Amino acid sequence: MPEISRFFGIIVRMYFNDHSPPHFHAEYQEYEAKYDIKTLKIIKGKMSKRANALILEWADDHRKELIKNWELSAVPKPLKSIEPLK
Repeated sequence: MPEISRFFGIIVRMYFNDHSPPHFHAEYQEYEAKYDIKTLKIIKGKMSKRANALILEWADDHRKELIKNWELSAVPKPLKSIEPLK
C-alpha cells in the first residue's frame, strides 16, 4: 500500500484498486482508521482525538489531491506524494 504522506507520526496510505467509497488509510501509533475523502468521516477503525484533528485538517487542505490519487489508484498508476501538514 503506497504511502502518500507522513506528518507528526501519522502515515497516510492508499491501496490500488480499492473498493468505493473513495477513501484513504491513516495510521498513528496503535491506531488505524479509514477515512471517506468526501465526508472526511471515519468509515472503519479508530484514531486518537489529537491525530484525528490533524488528519482532518490535512485532508481538508488536500481533498482535490486525494481524489486525484484515488483516480490514479483505480487505473492503477503511481500515486503522487501529498505535502505533509506543517
